[in-house]
Amino acid sequence: MTDKTPNSVPPSDLDGLLQLMARLRSPDGGCPWDIEQTFASIAPHTIEEAYEVADAIDHGDMAHLKDELGDLLFQVVFYAQMAKEQGDFDFHDIAAAITDKMIRRHPHVFGSQSGIDDAEAQTVNWEAVKAEERKAKSDGKRHGALDDVSPGLPALMRANKLQKRAARVGFDWSDAKPVFDKFREEAAELEAEIERGDAQAMEHEVGDLLFTCVNLARKLDIDPETALRHANGRFETRFGHIERTLWTQDRSVEDTVLEELDRLWDQAKKSSGWVKD
Repeated sequence: MTDKTPNSVPPSDLDGLLQLMARLRSPDGGCPWDIEQTFASIAPHTIEEAYEVADAIDHGDMAHLKDELGDLLFQVVFYAQMAKEQGDFDFHDIAAAITDKMIRRHPHVFGSQSGIDDAEAQTVNWEAVKAEERKAKSDGKRHGALDDVSPGLPALMRANKLQKRAARVGFDWSDAKPVFDKFREEAAELEAEIERGDAQAMEHEVGDLLFTCVNLARKLDIDPETALRHANGRFETRFGHIERTLWTQDRSVEDTVLEELDRLWDQAKKSSGWVKD
């Protein structure tokens, strides 16, 4: 039996983490905030933690990555405890389910299947196994290639996944060139709607243009989420350069004409190494 006296501290391992979560959720001396949480209220925190993991990886900060992975693991433990309280499943059920799934989707490792010699072949096989899983769940109904792409994904990520799914069944351009043509077409359509001043049509065309940008990134084997995250970082760095430069002159961005701001922006780009003299 776990010692539940106020001064007892769970061990610092996975079993201890599960005990800690149960204590936090306990109506008898638990944490009021943790007790009040639901699956829906925790979901935004999970998304945030996943992005913080990606940020730590992006910066190559392994100490930070360890902390962020711990935070992400805690999210899983939180869900597992709430589900256990409802009698649905627990952490061990989650672990068993993912273990079974990974074994099933790697028959070349845990079974007798051969011919999986590289990552590309594994991707094809992975999708084939997933298709069989979807078929088994469909009760004989036909299952579309896009049917299980989660609508809860961030729009940029979902666009990429939708396009990859469509490409796997042959709905795709052969290379990046026609995507550039499509980009120009969508940009022209957006310009036309701007001239007309139709707000709904402009929103529609901006969406199409963004979707085409995701397609272009995919054809260039670039993750659009990562590319945009890096672009955000560059913008922050360059804008910060403008602000700091003006501060040394007791000035602000608000009081500076756009032409000078553009000059400082170009200066920031050159100092970052992205633009060569």
